[in-house]
This record gives sequence, structure tokens and C-alpha cells, in this order.
Amino acid sequence: MLLEIFDPKAPPRAIGIDLGTTHSLVAFVRDGRPEVVADCDGERLLPSVVHYDEHGQALVGRGARALAVEHPRETLVSVKRFMGRGADDAETRVRSPYTFAPQDAGGPNTVRFALRGKTVTPVEASAEILRTLKRLAEDEIRTVGGAVITVPAYFDDAQRQATKDAGRLAGLEVLRLLNEPTAAALAYGLDKKVNGTFAVYDLGGGTFDITVLVLDDGVFQVKATGGDSALGGDDFDRAIAEDLIGDLGLDATRAGEPAVVRALLDAARALKHGLTEHDEATVADPTGSGTSKELRYTRARLDARIAPLIARTGVACRRALRDAGLEAAELDGVILVGGSTRVPAVKRFVAEVFGREALADIDPDQVVALGAAVQADQLSGQGQNEVLLLDVLPLSLGIAVGGGVVDKVLPRNTTIPTTARGTYTTQEDKQTGFDIHVVQGERELAGDNRSLARFLLKGIPPMAAGLAKLEVTFAVDADGLLTVHAREATTGIEQVVEVKPSYGLDDETVERMLLEAIDHGEEDLAARRLAEERMEAHRLRSATKKAIDTDAHLLEAGEQVAIEGALAEVDAAAAGVDPTRIHAALDALDRASKPFAQRRMDRAIAQAIRGRAVDDVAANVTTPGPGSDSNGSEGSVPSEARH
Repeated sequence: MLLEIFDPKAPPRAIGIDLGTTHSLVAFVRDGRPEVVADCDGERLLPSVVHYDEHGQALVGRGARALAVEHPRETLVSVKRFMGRGADDAETRVRSPYTFAPQDAGGPNTVRFALRGKTVTPVEASAEILRTLKRLAEDEIRTVGGAVITVPAYFDDAQRQATKDAGRLAGLEVLRLLNEPTAAALAYGLDKKVNGTFAVYDLGGGTFDITVLVLDDGVFQVKATGGDSALGGDDFDRAIAEDLIGDLGLDATRAGEPAVVRALLDAARALKHGLTEHDEATVADPTGSGTSKELRYTRARLDARIAPLIARTGVACRRALRDAGLEAAELDGVILVGGSTRVPAVKRFVAEVFGREALADIDPDQVVALGAAVQADQLSGQGQNEVLLLDVLPLSLGIAVGGGVVDKVLPRNTTIPTTARGTYTTQEDKQTGFDIHVVQGERELAGDNRSLARFLLKGIPPMAAGLAKLEVTFAVDADGLLTVHAREATTGIEQVVEVKPSYGLDDETVERMLLEAIDHGEEDLAARRLAEERMEAHRLRSATKKAIDTDAHLLEAGEQVAIEGALAEVDAAAAGVDPTRIHAALDALDRASKPFAQRRMDRAIAQAIRGRAVDDVAANVTTPGPGSDSNGSEGSVPSEARH
């Protein structure tokens, strides 16, 4: 037996987290090289899915994803798309299985999901994902230090603040928010040891970014960035799902049922993945109507359906090149990031826009987390690579002046951290204060941009119009977060505001949640264990019932009675609140069903090798995991799954 040697005096290690729309990852640097942490099953990609059970406990990852169709309202998928968004945002009005809670009078204007009698914000759901990633890292490196969390380059201030709040709520010290394309370029540049000017095309599950940057001996200077924080593979899925609604002839009422919406979106995603490698893919009717109808979808149909969506990325690419003052031919390469770049139509489009085939040497799903780990290692003071990151603002920052016009204090693509100042005066005689409205965006009128904050600077003595002198200073830190300092020069009256967008959680709320998490830490761990054991009981009970229904003829005398008795004890234990009892009941079910499971496995092996030569079998044999057979019945008996 090999034992890992652990030094109890070893300092905590910083980690890098890619908090993704579809999947999330955590990585750290070992012996000078970044690596992504795998869970106990060897999986590196954690599905960004959170399920809330009837007790309000959260389950994250593959187990949560498995419950999405059965519990569509209580299972949050792609929650990143709701981060930093208001309740009246367009994203809350697209076809989805969720129920949104009404806003509290006077409370923050943020999306709130109604789940089993409680409300959950995107910040809280994202914090559950981050907690799970933190635990994965602790299993690997024992003690976690600070964390670098990546965000889409085109996330605005509200979305960045929401992400930082989620990190704090998860108990993480957030060292920095790092733009995803910059993280990818960091990993690529250090791994390949290349210099030059590159475009990073990042199309994930819910966001799109394009970044143009220069790599020069450890200096990563972003020249321009752009994108769309509501465009990604989820939109491809929605487009396919709309086609499936037509193919199935569903009316609006049936198509709007939460379970049907979730089943259609999952079927659409399965078709999209199948069409990555094949010209045609099929799925069974996902609506639970009991029909055996098979839905076919071709790659040509997919290409036509998503062409307008992909074309939207081209607009941002051309604008980023223009902002950087470059032609596509002047680039040294294009780096692909994000799972949606695996779609063949996307690869062809990128080649057309930039006039060259893109680079995909590093796994596009992992490259962002790897870069975040390198940056975290640097910021913790343990890094071996000397790196300087010069990032930029994705969107302009300004204030509303007379007539609602925006004066842009900091234009987009300004290198951060940075500071800038604007000087203003009064419009009317005897004006005794300033109403300062901070906005973010590229439109000319304040009403067309994202409102970040409003505050009043009072106490100005009455003066004739034009005599007062207001100096407004914007300071943006390395995370892209804004602080505003307003000062009236003639009186010295001033005010400093750390911009906290109305779309997030306020400091008191975050602090209360953190204190509650500390106070109820042991209770939460116990509740988590209970939720996991209940989920396992549900899964194994269903698998056992299915096995008996399918292969009852393989049961021997008295076996069915013993198995059903064990199932009854599992049901009774799962209805209680003792996870140890549930675990013991599942072990008893294992023992009762093991001979039956062995006969099913023997039968499956005999069928697989019947009529085949020994040499042929030896050349093609593989070791299947539980439930890995094609018909979905063999290999799913509980004793295989738990031993």
C-alpha cells in the first residue's frame, strides 16, 4: 500500500476556479505546472447544476443533473446566465422551467428563484457550486488559500460583483476576478512558450468573449475585448428545442410545462453533442408521452438553425480587431476556448473570420482553469513563473449629465487598474446638491445603459449656475470593480462610494449568510450527508426495481422476498433523518441482491461472447462500469454500483 506523505506545516495553496455555465473546474499548481483536480470518479468537469431537495438542502454536480427532468423547478441549470441580472431582465423571460419569486418591496432588484417554499438567488446557487469545488480542492491539497475566480471578459460590474459575493459566501478569499480569455491565454502562452499577438475566441455554455492580446516574454497585455454575456451553447440548445416542439406537434401549454421544457433542452443538448462527430443524430421522444417516436436531426439543419447566433460573434470579433488597430492577417494565431467551440460550424466560422485555422492544442474545457491556477499561484507569492497581466475594461464607465446624456469617464478597453477624473458644474441657480448617476455601457443615453449606482452629494451652498465645481474620480481595481469619489472643490464636501450594483446582495446580507454558514456548519454537513444518502437510496431503489421487472426469471426461490424486504427498509430509512441508517439499509440491499446481480452479469457476458472466437473477444474486451451497457438494463443492479 502507498501512503501520501502530508506535511502539516505546509502553507495553504491558492486555487484557480473556472465557474462555468455548463461545467465548473478547480485547479492548482503542483511542481510548477497547473493541473485540474479530479473527483473520486476521475471526473474533472463538475456540472454547474444545483438541486434543492424538500428540506432545502443543495446537491451539486452529476447527482443534481440526474434530477433535473424529474424536478425541473427545483434544479437550477446554467445559473451563471442569471448572475448580476435584474428580475425584469430579458434572460428571465426566455423559455425555462423555473418559477421566479416576486421582488421584496424596497429590496435589491435581483433574480430570485422560487424553490419548495423558499427563494434562492443566483449568487447563493453559485456559492453552492464554489463550495463543492473548494471541497474537491481540499481533498487534494488539504488546505486551500486564496482563489482566483474567472469571469467572462464581457461581464459588467454587476455580474462581477455578484461573482465575488458568491465566492465570499462560499468561504473563499477571492484574490482576483480574472477574465476567462486572459486566463486561457496565460495557460496557453506559458505552456507553449510563444510570443505574438493572439485572438482568444471563447464560446461557452452561456457567454461569448473575444479578446485580442499580446504575449511578450511573460507580459500579457490585452489590447481589446468584446462579446456577449448572453450568448452560448445554451442558445444553440434552445434553438434545437424549438424545432423539436414543432416536430412533436406540441401546443403552447404542453411545451411550457417545466418538466417538458427541461426534457426538451436536455434532448437538444444530446443532439448537439451527437452532431459534433456525426452528420445525423437521434433521440427518443423526451416528453414522456409514452410513444416510441424517434426524433432525427441533421448537422445541416443544426448549421442553418444556429447560423444567426454564430454570426453575432463575428460582429464582436471584427469590432475587437478594430479597437486593437489590427487586421486579422496580423494575428499570430487564434485560440479556441469553451466547449461550444467543438461545434463544427463554429470552427468553420472562426476560420472564415480570421482567415486561418484556430489553435486548440489545450483542452478548451480546462484551459481557463489552468490559467486561473497559474495566476492564483502568482498572487499567493508561490509562483515560479514571472507573469504580468495587463487587462482592460470590457465596457465604458460614465455618469449621466444634463438631458440624460452619458459622459464616459473611462472608455472601454482602458487598461486596468486605472483612475480617471471628470469635472462638472451646476445647471441651475441655487442648486444645493448633485444627483450622481453611474452607468456602464456604450450607448449615449443613460437610460440605454446598465445603471450601477445613484447617490446624492448634499450640502453645497446656494450658488449661481456654473460656479460650483464637482470633481468625480473613477477608480477601477484589478477585478474590474469600481469606486467613485465625488468632491465639490469650492467647499471641500466629498463622498466616496464603493459601487454595489442594485442587482446583487448587499454587504449586510452577505455578512449574515456567512455568519449563518459558520453557526450552522455542523448542521449543514449533516444535512448534506442525509441528502446524498437519500439520493443514493432513490437511485438504487429505482435500479433494483427495474432489474426485477426486466429479469424476474433469474431470481431464485425466496430471493425476491428478501430483496423486497431490503427495499422496504431502504424506503423506511430514507423517510427518516438518520443517514447512518440509510447507509446500513443500502448495504443490506447490496447483500440481498448480490447473487441476483451476479447472474445478470454472467448472462450479459455470455450473450456478449456467444458465437465469437476467443482471440476476437480478447482483442476487443473492455471493462464496463456500472450501467454502461447500451440497453440500459444490464449492469445497473445495485450491488454492482456499490462494490
